[in-house]
Amino acid sequence: MLNSLHDEVATKLRERIFAGELAPGSFVDEHALCAQLSISRTPLREALKVLSAEGLVRHEPRRGCFVRQVTERDLDEIFPVIALLEGRCAFEAARNATDADLAALQQLHDRLNESAQARRIQDYFDANYAIHEAIITLANNRWLAQVIGDLRKIVKLARLQQLHAPGRLDQSLSEHMAVFAALKAHDAEGAEAAMRTHLTRQRVALRELARSQTSRLTEPRAY
Repeated sequence: MLNSLHDEVATKLRERIFAGELAPGSFVDEHALCAQLSISRTPLREALKVLSAEGLVRHEPRRGCFVRQVTERDLDEIFPVIALLEGRCAFEAARNATDADLAALQQLHDRLNESAQARRIQDYFDANYAIHEAIITLANNRWLAQVIGDLRKIVKLARLQQLHAPGRLDQSLSEHMAVFAALKAHDAEGAEAAMRTHLTRQRVALRELARSQTSRLTEPRAY
């Protein structure tokens, strides 16, 4: 019972972190969370151990837990790795995909396109996430899926931001369609290259967005 409860608590906290309700760098108030979730400290602390192992929170001795704040260095180190891994997934997916698989992917890409045209960023992100998950599933490699899953939890803390970069939404859609075109053609090398390009450009968009935000903060103000 304890295991299922702390897993449930970990899921709720993970959702709050990804939704921004528990902001990056913020203190995890255990007393308040216990009251909100109607639980004792034990399952909460077990849940925080799970999130710490996933890299979503960090524990500081005598201070408590804080939500992880993803740094530029973190992103510089993670994105090349995840680009390689998801590129390999696209390679395997292109070889494995059946007509039924491609039809399901077509529906997801239709959702992606509709969301992009309507500028519904959260809907676009959801469809984008589903597409990446579908391609990982089609690769049918549990080791790839496990490692990518761990890395994506960290990247997810920052990935939504890059869609707010000027022109990024349309660029992302174009990249996805390039991956999908290679999958439909069963072009494994092309799918791998297109996916790696897609993820590499995500990192570029995040870096440019961070620079523009820093620039705005440091601009002299007129009083």
